[in-house]
Amino acid sequence: MRHVLILGGTTEARQLAEALAPVPGVRVTSSLAGRVSSPRLPPGEVRVGGFGGPAGLAAWLREQQVDTLIDATHPFAQVISRNAAEAAAAVHVPLLALRRPSWVPRDGDRWHPVDSLAAAAAALPALGRRALLTTGRQGLAAFAGVRGVHLVARSVEPPEPPLPPDLTVLLERGPFDLAGERAVFREHRIDLLVTKDSGGSATAPKLAVARELGLPVVIVRRPGLPTGVRELPDVAAVLGALGLGAPEPGTPAPGALGLGAPAPGTPAPGALGPGDDDASR
Repeated sequence: MRHVLILGGTTEARQLAEALAPVPGVRVTSSLAGRVSSPRLPPGEVRVGGFGGPAGLAAWLREQQVDTLIDATHPFAQVISRNAAEAAAAVHVPLLALRRPSWVPRDGDRWHPVDSLAAAAAALPALGRRALLTTGRQGLAAFAGVRGVHLVARSVEPPEPPLPPDLTVLLERGPFDLAGERAVFREHRIDLLVTKDSGGSATAPKLAVARELGLPVVIVRRPGLPTGVRELPDVAAVLGALGLGAPEPGTPAPGALGLGAPAPGTPAPGALGPGDDDASR
């Protein structure tokens, strides 16, 4: 029995769990942060809550005999990703990062890239007066000092203070379609969009509406992964790396990441270090 630990409650994390759960000889565990009270649970085993930093995660990997660690967290979950890289290196468990590709600007886009939420907040007054803020409830504190701009923030659950003084909260969960996004922009008279470069299709329609209306978009660039972490763009690529699908060029032989029959001379599961195949939580 090979044990795969998937970190994250993203769409891609659930899709990967769905692909691995029925595979004979594979035990799949999904780890959720626990920040949402009613998360969508993937198939297989599920644990909720933190590990207690990289040392706690390393201990869990060892105790539960995890063969492969997959960081499928949100592209902006920097702390978890660093912890995963350190833990995987400490116990020599192969690590892969599943990251949906970044969004790419198209003709008609008016993007204003910034490197942080603080920089996004500082840019707002010069660009609009009614902004749709889709950066997540945990980032709202960065906008607490914004004045002269009405913010419409979308969140799965009610946000906690500190909050911007001129704020409307929409309690909604994606994915969001084009018609729905048009209605939000129209109803709230949105003239500016603020978002993170999360990538993927589930929340991309807001970018299409901003393009249609010729509105500016403040977009926060995503942080890089820890040094040496191997990034894969989708579930199919991860399955290939695990020896359960068509491998990418240069992918280690099946078994090198803890699944499938090892090829002659292939290291035993867990023998690869963070410089070979790792990712982060």
